Amino acid sequence: MHRLIAATITILVATNLAARGADRPNIIYLMTDDQRADALGCMGNPVIHTPNIDAMAREGVVFDNAFVTTAICMTSRACVLTGQYAARHGIWDFGVNLTPEQLSATYLGQLKAAGYRTGFIGKWGVGNPKAADSILDFNRGFPGQSRYFEGDVKEKQGRHLTAQMGDQALEFLAGCDANQPFHLSISFKAPHCQDSKDILSDQFPSDKAFAELYREVTIPQPFTSGAEYHDRMPDFLKNSMNRDRWAVRFRSPARYQQSVKDYYRLITGVDTVVGRIRETLRQLGFEQNTVIVFTSDHGFFLGEYGFAGKWTPHDISIRVPLVIYAPNREARMLRRSEMALGIDMAPTILDIAGVQPPEAMQGVSLKPLVAGESPQQWRTSFFYEHWFTADGRIVPSEGVRDQRWKYARYLVPEQIEEGETRWEELFDLQTDPHESVNLATDPAYAAVLKEQRTAWLQWRRTVQ
Repeated sequence: MHRLIAATITILVATNLAARGADRPNIIYLMTDDQRADALGCMGNPVIHTPNIDAMAREGVVFDNAFVTTAICMTSRACVLTGQYAARHGIWDFGVNLTPEQLSATYLGQLKAAGYRTGFIGKWGVGNPKAADSILDFNRGFPGQSRYFEGDVKEKQGRHLTAQMGDQALEFLAGCDANQPFHLSISFKAPHCQDSKDILSDQFPSDKAFAELYREVTIPQPFTSGAEYHDRMPDFLKNSMNRDRWAVRFRSPARYQQSVKDYYRLITGVDTVVGRIRETLRQLGFEQNTVIVFTSDHGFFLGEYGFAGKWTPHDISIRVPLVIYAPNREARMLRRSEMALGIDMAPTILDIAGVQPPEAMQGVSLKPLVAGESPQQWRTSFFYEHWFTADGRIVPSEGVRDQRWKYARYLVPEQIEEGETRWEELFDLQTDPHESVNLATDPAYAAVLKEQRTAWLQWRRTVQ
């Protein structure tokens, strides 16, 4: 009798666990590095080859107005993990770890506490990934930038880093089962460049498997890459790191074609990993209970204004792709025009998992938008902040973007905390979506400029 009771209890417990696992969705968060918003087929790019992400978009939700609140790797990643503006989480340096208290309050820490099997692969970006061992069951994070290939990059030795990360993703999935919900975050290095000041170096080392891709295509340069748009900039922007890196990556038409095609090839490599992950989910029976989020940590200049890099408040720098696939919804693409932010990722992931986000999170859950709902109130503007200076080679800035106006304020490095400015920009995004005409000095827009300055100051006081 005791054996029968024990066996019955075991069956009931196992059944209950399985039900609990099935009731809570699995969640995969995929984040690229330096991928601009238009670098996907589903975002209207006629050249780039991203069939797997495009297929996910056709069955999911595409956010046409997704942005980050700080366009630099470590700070943006801290924003994603914590759901907070940088003014609150305080990460402005590559070598600084989140505190144990901060880590426990990240979406990874909260999911771990809620019983999820948690995994992380790739570029951790916020100090040392070993610091996150306590909140991760599977930790394949690496510090710094890593390299796409082992040894001599010109010889492209070994397996490409993106493909290796795909292998690690399948390893994680193989260790999951239906009795416990899982979460996996993958932070790709691609399509980030392999930083080098060598003007002959391969800036975007792509997988040899895609060497022939885009070979017969000529990629048009953006019209704002014309010299007149660069010449309108103040000297401190003309001589910034954005211009230094332009000289290495895009200095001639031939170099431009090489760099952009390799940049696209890196993204195609990520797309291939997405396809491998989705196929493995199908094979393991997880497909119908797994939500997939695909986005980037910030945008990237491909020659606009004579720049390469990110950092500034321009839309090319701060706008990102965002696709969310949720199973068991009507299999058609839903496009949302609402503003979505990097700080929304953590509360969204937790809301999907049925976990209450910590009060300190400043983002909001996108789950209602994914479900097709139309909230009566949604943000109509957001604050941008970028205090990292790289010893003066990157220009600190802040700003406000709403549905029509973009106000940017380039700060005096020695007076960042006071918000003192040395250059302002005002763009009418309705008539000038490429931000080609600065209206800040036009007397006809003095009233708008004053309104935007007031909005900036109000935002600045409330984000901490």
